[in-house]
Amino acid sequence: MRTEAAELVFDEATKVYPGREGAAVHELSLTVPAGEICVLVGPSGGGKTTALKLVNRLIPLTSGYIRIDGKAIGDYNITELRRSIGYVIQQVGLFPHYTVEGNIGVVPRLYGESRSWIKARSAELLDLVGLDPSYAKRFPAQLSGGERQRVGLARALAANPPLMLMDEPFGAIDPIVRTRLQDEFLRLQGELRKTVVFVTHDIDEAIKIGDRIAILREGGKLAQYDTPMQILDHPVDEFVADFVGRDRALKALALQKLGDLKLGEGVRDGLPRLPAETSLRDALSFLLAERQEAAVVTGENGKPLGVVTREDLLR
Repeated sequence: MRTEAAELVFDEATKVYPGREGAAVHELSLTVPAGEICVLVGPSGGGKTTALKLVNRLIPLTSGYIRIDGKAIGDYNITELRRSIGYVIQQVGLFPHYTVEGNIGVVPRLYGESRSWIKARSAELLDLVGLDPSYAKRFPAQLSGGERQRVGLARALAANPPLMLMDEPFGAIDPIVRTRLQDEFLRLQGELRKTVVFVTHDIDEAIKIGDRIAILREGGKLAQYDTPMQILDHPVDEFVADFVGRDRALKALALQKLGDLKLGEGVRDGLPRLPAETSLRDALSFLLAERQEAAVVTGENGKPLGVVTREDLLR
């Protein structure tokens, strides 16, 4: 089984459904570099999920090409193509009559892996997604929504796919659990570096998750494809500006950490402390909520690194 990430290319990929006026996806062209997360966002009718399903041929292309590491998806054996792609959906789709270990082992079993290999891989993945080894023998009905989502992610990673497709995987979960799962996913991505196409309707999630964001207009037309910071700083038109929100300057603060700033001197007792990993947006929110003018920024060992003021963050 392959372990590396794969480059994914959409080359004028188009999907037109018979009997429907206009395209669901119209001449979509973009490249997702190996090991990066591309987030597809846009209004209802923007073709986000359709574009995702074109990649593993759940929906056939009308015209254009999609290539994985330079090879057109139509040139792959369809079974091997789908087995080589991890797929995570909002409803999770775990098999209710299989244990967690059985669900994780579905694709490896198709590859002929032994029971002992699957057992070891399941334990490894449960640890990776933050679940106790005892979960291996549980059934999906015994899990919370957040736990099922973690198992779904582990199942998608079981065969070590070079490419993962994620269709609103955290969309049906309460905000606190959703934030934890986003953080867990980003931690995993930092270790595994898979190529990921991630669909969401939430621009804040896109900004947090994505290395690159593709904003689609209605009719599946690409409006802008760039890094989150570039999209926030330089939206190409009014549609993009409206979609990302008029508070895009505040959203941009979420992309920087206190440790990225040139900090001031003058550490003194009585000031609140914030870790260097705190985002500028969270730091500003904290200072406003606590009615503080400044905070001490601390490193991993709790040692003061300097001082940040409310004016620093606003500037």
